[in-house]
Amino acid sequence: SSDLTLGIVTACVLKLFPRPRDIQTALVALADLDAALSLLAAARQASGDCVTACELIPRIGLELGMRHVPGVRDPFERPHAWMLLLELSSARPSGLREALDGVLEEAFGQGKALDAVIAESGDQRRALWRIREAIPEAQKKEGGSIKHDVSVSTSLVPEMIRRCTGAVEAALPGIRVVPFGHLGDGNTHFNLTQPVDADKQAFLARWAEMNRIVHDIVVEMEGSISAEHGIGRLKIEELAHYKPALDLELMRRLKAAIDPQGVMNPGKILS
Repeated sequence: SSDLTLGIVTACVLKLFPRPRDIQTALVALADLDAALSLLAAARQASGDCVTACELIPRIGLELGMRHVPGVRDPFERPHAWMLLLELSSARPSGLREALDGVLEEAFGQGKALDAVIAESGDQRRALWRIREAIPEAQKKEGGSIKHDVSVSTSLVPEMIRRCTGAVEAALPGIRVVPFGHLGDGNTHFNLTQPVDADKQAFLARWAEMNRIVHDIVVEMEGSISAEHGIGRLKIEELAHYKPALDLELMRRLKAAIDPQGVMNPGKILS
């Protein structure tokens, strides 16, 4: 988006969808990170593309939530490194539970799923979602966080997470990597939490260094360094680093032509 630097929204059109009548939600313990892709593909095929959420959750995200956020608990008997919050929704009254059961049965048979919990009520569904939604809140209570909102092709998400994790851990031993987010569209919140007992300000002073490590890998994989939240002010220097000079000049000229006085959301995107 242009972050409202090229215009002001005066009207919008909303596309309405029927209220879902059949919602099936499961938290699946994965054999490994790559298994998430297999489950997503199987769920799309089995449900007629009724997958409305596919959220990747690391063990550390769950642990932080249990430590700091009331109501978050581990639904499994033993810890698992990676989990997938999978939700199917349809305006039809039934049919998705059978599809979900089939997907999980196949995943267990192939060794890609180690355990699973299916919500049997609205309260159970909300409890599963609470695990995912508590991660950002819990991170704030663990000290400094350096956050990245990146995306790559869905098929490359596991590789991106592995490469970025290895690179930042090599640069700063003890750093805690908390990658989570929307696997279905390739968007990952690749967040970094300071090492235990580290100085918060000293950790945050390495923000630019960590940005460059992660963003170099994402760009090399033909991804985006700003998947969901725009460029704003925080990523102006990163945009200037990765965007060709000609592209930036065209953007400035377009801005000058539309907003010669620079009154539309000044200071965003372009320096």
